[in-house]
Amino acid sequence: MLRKGALPKSKAVAKPTQARPKAHPTRRMAMGKYVGILGIVSLGSIASIGCAADGAVKLHRSGSCGDPFAGRGYGPFDYRTATTAQKKIVESVHFTSEVESLQSGASATLGGDLDYTLQVFPNHARALMALIRLGQRDKTTQPKGARYTVECYVERAVAYRPDDTNVRQMRGIFYSMNRKYDLAIADFTSVIEKQPDNANAHYNLGLAYFETGNYDAANAQARVAQKLGFALPGLMNKLKAKGKWSD
Repeated sequence: MLRKGALPKSKAVAKPTQARPKAHPTRRMAMGKYVGILGIVSLGSIASIGCAADGAVKLHRSGSCGDPFAGRGYGPFDYRTATTAQKKIVESVHFTSEVESLQSGASATLGGDLDYTLQVFPNHARALMALIRLGQRDKTTQPKGARYTVECYVERAVAYRPDDTNVRQMRGIFYSMNRKYDLAIADFTSVIEKQPDNANAHYNLGLAYFETGNYDAANAQARVAQKLGFALPGLMNKLKAKGKWSD
């Protein structure tokens, strides 16, 4: 077990497998909560999806958000392909269920534990969502114990692994919550291009279009989400209230 602030010694590990990690039981709940929250924000359009990724790279290279490739003596590792041992040595101490649910820190403050987790696994989507929620809950851009702002961790995640659709979806949620609507649209669109059957992304994109007044596009995304089994009726109800839902 790691001591507070201590870094694990480097160890030889087995070659990471390509198996997708099992979903955490609270992940769907967290996503569902923020899907609902997106209904109160508005989003816009963007000409080039590549602009968002370019911005992330420039941000981390500027030094204000550190270098996600540097690590802190252990890592960084791509969370998608990290070994069970690599995950356990960090998560058993710094990303416990209490930390993820924002009840209390495990070895430090909540921000400190989430910071350590995201230093080792910059694209740890669940830790990223927990940090986004922590910033919103505490009404701060930089939670206590966090090395950087929440936005920095979000941008670091995408800069570290631009092909990771999970962190792009987290960034879309973060941008939506902070009224960076053009960038949110870009991220949700990027996710859908790679995962056409991602119901969450379609629903969130539909909410984005609704808030910008593009009701036809919102209708189309709502219907795709429904067809894919998305249960929340919020977008449909919002369109009906505006007289824009077409049966």
